[in-house]
Amino acid sequence: MSVTDPEAGEWQPVTERADDVVPAGAAAALHGLLDADGPAPAPGAPLPPLWHWLAFLPRAAQRDLGEDGHPRVGTFLPPVGLGRRRMYAGGELQFGGALPVGATVHRESVVSSVEEKTGRSGSLVFVTVRHELRAGEAAGTGAVVEHQDLVYRAMPPPSSGPPPAAAPAPPDPEAAEDWTWTWSLSPDPTLLFRFSALTYNAHRIHYDRTYATTAEGYPGLVVHGPLQAVALAEICRRFLPDQRLTSFRFRALRPAFDGHPVRFCGRVAADGRAPEGSAPDGGEAPEGEDRVDLAAIDHEGHVTMRASAGVTARGS
Repeated sequence: MSVTDPEAGEWQPVTERADDVVPAGAAAALHGLLDADGPAPAPGAPLPPLWHWLAFLPRAAQRDLGEDGHPRVGTFLPPVGLGRRRMYAGGELQFGGALPVGATVHRESVVSSVEEKTGRSGSLVFVTVRHELRAGEAAGTGAVVEHQDLVYRAMPPPSSGPPPAAAPAPPDPEAAEDWTWTWSLSPDPTLLFRFSALTYNAHRIHYDRTYATTAEGYPGLVVHGPLQAVALAEICRRFLPDQRLTSFRFRALRPAFDGHPVRFCGRVAADGRAPEGSAPDGGEAPEGEDRVDLAAIDHEGHVTMRASAGVTARGS
């Protein structure tokens, strides 16, 4: 696999290896941001699903950031982002064991796929990054295997203010369906700033309203895709305390913006299958494993993210 850019030359994928920890202080900070009940995870306790995103934070020098706040591409990531805006499209994770809070975690990462497509908005480039994480230095099956899906699309023409209001789209029928569990977050600028700070995410669409509305054409600050995914995984942690996640797959469908609550909803799949297009294999759940359907729904009744989780009894 190679990518050639007139300005960047030929690019080849490389494997990055790094060690890091999720400090108890960072876990406590995310625990507070999510208004979670009870004590925060203590050192040595199992790290809640997806909270490993508090480790391996971007470490680019300030001079190496692009105008949007992201590190410039062309080193580890391919040089497809030149003149494009980057979005977190989704991901898939398999959990083979718990990563302890405060333990050393080893991660190996590689770009596993680069694919260009043409959509209604023009050229799109999809990049998949594979991460394998394990606690300690022992070789073997990773405790977490993750595939992150990024999409790069052309930047909209610059404007002098927020875009004109579009005609409202009809609500998604799924938003009105019965959900077993529901909780809400109000993504105001403070919450978005705190999550950006915790994950060292400098993308300006999450905290710089002028940039978000004029440079990237959004109607407001954008709720992080990873924040929505963490909130959906919280459904399982909060409402199924005797179960553990074995897999999690999520797909961003449309942006969510600040100023209105976002509902996070879940239910056990009635037939043990993930919703179409959401399960890693689209088929039956393994024996002893249940599937949980999950959705993030904005105030207008639009599903902004859909996810499917595999859960099984703790100790099994």
